[in-house]
Amino acid sequence: MAAPVLRLGCPGTRWALAWVGSGFHHRRGASIGSTSNPTREQSAVTQKPLHTAQKPRKGEHKWEAVVGLEIHAQISSNSKLFSGSQVCFSAPPNSLVSFFDASLPGTLPVLNRRCVEAAVMTGLALNCHINKKSLFDRKHYFYADLPAGYQITQQRLPIAVNGSLVYSVWGGKKRNQMVSRTVRIKQIQLEQDSGKSLHDDLRAQTLIDLNRAGVGLLEVVLEPDLSCGEEAATVVRELQLILQALGTSQANMSEGQLRVDANVSVHHPGEPLGIRTEVKNLNSIRFLAKAIDFEIQRQINELETGGEILNETRSFDCQLGCTVPMRDKEGKQDYRFMPEPNLPPLVLYDSTSLPAGADSQQVINIDQIRDTLPELPSVTRERLVQQYGLLPEHSFTLLNEVGLLEFFQNVIKETRAEPKKVANWVLNTFLGYLKQQNLAVSESPVSPSALAELLNLLDSKAISSSAAKQVFQELWSAEGKTAAQVVSEQKLELMQDLEALDRLCLSTMEGHPQVVMDVKKGNSRAINKLIGLVRKATLSRADPALIKDILEKRLRS
Repeated sequence: MAAPVLRLGCPGTRWALAWVGSGFHHRRGASIGSTSNPTREQSAVTQKPLHTAQKPRKGEHKWEAVVGLEIHAQISSNSKLFSGSQVCFSAPPNSLVSFFDASLPGTLPVLNRRCVEAAVMTGLALNCHINKKSLFDRKHYFYADLPAGYQITQQRLPIAVNGSLVYSVWGGKKRNQMVSRTVRIKQIQLEQDSGKSLHDDLRAQTLIDLNRAGVGLLEVVLEPDLSCGEEAATVVRELQLILQALGTSQANMSEGQLRVDANVSVHHPGEPLGIRTEVKNLNSIRFLAKAIDFEIQRQINELETGGEILNETRSFDCQLGCTVPMRDKEGKQDYRFMPEPNLPPLVLYDSTSLPAGADSQQVINIDQIRDTLPELPSVTRERLVQQYGLLPEHSFTLLNEVGLLEFFQNVIKETRAEPKKVANWVLNTFLGYLKQQNLAVSESPVSPSALAELLNLLDSKAISSSAAKQVFQELWSAEGKTAAQVVSEQKLELMQDLEALDRLCLSTMEGHPQVVMDVKKGNSRAINKLIGLVRKATLSRADPALIKDILEKRLRS
């Protein structure tokens, strides 16, 4: 087949090709916490039994939970999927709407090349098979924020299928080990987003904003290989990190750029799967975990009291901490899927099938995109462990906290301290202060340079570890000061006069003969009492290791 001709549209490079997707969803309205209308769509996840049993609740039998996710990520692109309209969060209502977005008669879709490349790159990063031919379909339903009365999606043949995502959770008997697990990816498809319906209850009216209508989405459909909220939250966070590393989506959940639908059911081991419910439009990883765990327990309680689980769509009320019913599930036939007549098949190539003399601007080469894949989070973690000798769990924390890895690496560049010591300070002291005050890394009053200077003072034994914590606390509360200034002002330098320190040790031993006797009788812990007394006398300005050396020499003499 000859390479399809690309059409250039404004603004940005776009083309009149299409591809397939197994479209199911259409996402309605904004995520949890907004006033937008929720999605009305049928879940496409086929549930399969899992082998992770839940703890027994009320009855004698154990329950197994089956969880499948459908994740919608907004593609990082300057323009929409089929029009040249700009994509910009929080723009004035209806200010970014083209004739095609508003579904005016005679307008035609022009496929955005950037969105296709983003889908291919994401599929490759998730170990998917990239279909060289894919198709677009129309999914019909009627609502005010969908002007055309249908959504262009992928129902028959999606752009990527059969992938996998490896994630890690705490496991072991004491839950103190990182355990790797794999969730299968059924497919990745491209589709349009809908507009927003903003409901004004006071005036009993609904306002429509079409700025989001037509924005390109990647829908990642996971097989139901999960069994609890913790696993689901970990998977979504890992996918979020991958999308951000690739640059295919900013995946900012607070701006609705990453939304999750969760399909949940429970059953007894060895019995048929239970009836599932779908919890829609979750835009927070924390709420995702809470919603799934609540829904699992709700279904168990319902069944154990003789109730019945309805095949329905629910939403999560973050204030009440529970799921609430929205509507009954719509049948698949209601959507009346049909091939999109205005978009021909999308044909992709690899190095072996690329036509001779093909214009690189007119075709997409899968292998060329594969060669541009950046370092993925899993590789970054392995590098941190090998390069700096960090524990695997520390590498996870560095990546999972936004901006923390960059902060850590900037400190490493400016300090002589060992990487393990730097990691300890960043993950315990620094991150602890952030959590205590609910701050992001970017909002920290302590810069990487300031922490590096503090660690250099500690590494050169200019200050003790306890003094270093005092200095850090001062740096946090007194922004603008340097570590050296704080040390000088508060006189926290370690004592350098060994003779004076030796005299202090001697006087301490003479003042506490019973403790000295205990040490000489073999009580090795008793020497810690003497060390503490000497440090107290020096206002914590003496190195405990040096004090111990002096005391041991005195005790042997």
